[in-house]
Amino acid sequence: MKKKNQRKSMSIVKRIMLLVILLLIIVSCKKSTDTSLKTINYKTDPLPSWNEGKTKKAILDFVTKVTDPDNPNFVRVEDRIATFDNDGNLWSEKPFYFQLAFALDRIHATASDHPEWKTTQPYKAAIEGNIKEVLTYGKHGLLKLVMASHTGMTTDEFNNIVTEWLATSKHPRFNRPYHTLIYQPMLELLDYLQTNDFKTFIVSGGGIDFLRVWAEEAYGIPEYQIVGSSLKTIFEYNNGKAVIKKLSEIDFINDKAGKPVGIHKHISKKPIFASGNSDGDLQMLQYAASNDKPSFMIYLHHTDAEREWAYDRESHVGRLDKGLDEAREKGWTVIDMKNDWKVVYPFQLQK
Repeated sequence: MKKKNQRKSMSIVKRIMLLVILLLIIVSCKKSTDTSLKTINYKTDPLPSWNEGKTKKAILDFVTKVTDPDNPNFVRVEDRIATFDNDGNLWSEKPFYFQLAFALDRIHATASDHPEWKTTQPYKAAIEGNIKEVLTYGKHGLLKLVMASHTGMTTDEFNNIVTEWLATSKHPRFNRPYHTLIYQPMLELLDYLQTNDFKTFIVSGGGIDFLRVWAEEAYGIPEYQIVGSSLKTIFEYNNGKAVIKKLSEIDFINDKAGKPVGIHKHISKKPIFASGNSDGDLQMLQYAASNDKPSFMIYLHHTDAEREWAYDRESHVGRLDKGLDEAREKGWTVIDMKNDWKVVYPFQLQK
């Protein structure tokens, strides 16, 4: 009788153990299936925020052929250079360039130290918040504002000021920090290229020091892969402290014809992939097109007034006129923001 009860107890234990093992197998299979599905989705659709169509297909086809060793268009890893404009291409640029918003805020913050600004343009217009008036002074006026707000300090001091501004300032339309208004589809494109051994660079008309503060965290592009406009600097060594100080003199304007020059200076190789959104990027795309290797030129056309903005030929910021004509004439790829993108900003993924 005792042995019979023992056998019965063992039988119950075995059943319990079998049930536990079965549950573990089911859970394990479910986890494995979930992971597998995620992997499959990523591999089959590395650009999930892009709608299916000729733009997405053109990108995928180009990357596939230049990374396939058996394809006659194969490009070696060391030559897979991709350059991206920033303003209006990786993040928004309306109602005016975000770095200008930073400069205007700095003018306000330091106006008490410069009483002469109250009667001198364009500082007077900046202090009064008259942006239309500020823009009438053109590049020369904007440079004055940049000089006044970006210089007379060390690079470390400047970095701290930019970091604080990004943490406290909000975009007037979206009421969100400026550095959250980056484009989700372009983040995916950068990641896709990086996964396929492209070295990605920002080549911007914006200030190189301004970009270096936040771009690596936003885009996964390190500081030394940023090419931008710059002011002259000097090295100072006082009481054992080494600093770089920003001066009120232009060093280099990385815009239009300056972009290929900047690429040559900092990268020393022609890009095989170049992405921009305005006539200021046209020469960069022309430079990529002159490559003796397969190359891909792509323009972002702002066509979505509801989710972002719609503008091109008549815009004072990010004008796309000659570039759009040349893209159509030469068969370059043009992103139609409204039709090619499922979402614009990362925060829209949460909805």
